[in-house]
Amino acid sequence: MVANARPTTSEKIRVLIADDHPAFRQGLGRVLGEEGDIEVVGVVDDGEKAVKLVDELKPDVLIMDIAMPNLNGIEATKRIKAARANTSIIVLSAYGYESYVSAAIEAGAAAYLLKTVPVTELAGAIRAVHAGETVLDATAARKLFDRLALARGKEGAPQQLLHRELEVLRLGARGLSNRTIATKLVISERTVQTHFANVFRKLGVNSRTAAVLHALKEGWITLDDLA
Repeated sequence: MVANARPTTSEKIRVLIADDHPAFRQGLGRVLGEEGDIEVVGVVDDGEKAVKLVDELKPDVLIMDIAMPNLNGIEATKRIKAARANTSIIVLSAYGYESYVSAAIEAGAAAYLLKTVPVTELAGAIRAVHAGETVLDATAARKLFDRLALARGKEGAPQQLLHRELEVLRLGARGLSNRTIATKLVISERTVQTHFANVFRKLGVNSRTAAVLHALKEGWITLDDLA
């Protein structure tokens, strides 16, 4: 579930849209532009242009389709995250295949949603990823997590993660914000951010969702931790 509350700051979230369907990207740009805290800074129709325009415009959030000409959304996501980690990427696709979701998250996407998502929820996802959270379509996520849980080959806590780092990761797997995690663990929000940064570095990932997927594969967390 994505919180739709608007941030208190007056600074707008700068969004770039990459989709090869003209009517869809233009329509999405118009409706998102009606959100008071979101500014659509550009639209592009293929992956290569998305990579170039992110470098030029430096948007806060990129909304990316997967099936695009010249460079697909997965490869474009990899290139963008390698060059500009501060841009959060929402993959917005017509398909909820497990392979697509997994590839997108492993590439560095912070969210994976279907194109049937209501605009209000998409706007909420934009705010969430901009705040450092992750968002997955519920049905696609459940299928993916079920498969990973069945395929995992190891049990017990990871040797390379500290106990507190694993605590933070488990709470993050439930979709809790850094502030909420800090409150639950009676630590500062900055400390939570540091723990996540250490987890990402140790696991070789660059997003909370990718860390959760890795932990599920290894059996360090279970589906009960996601409830």
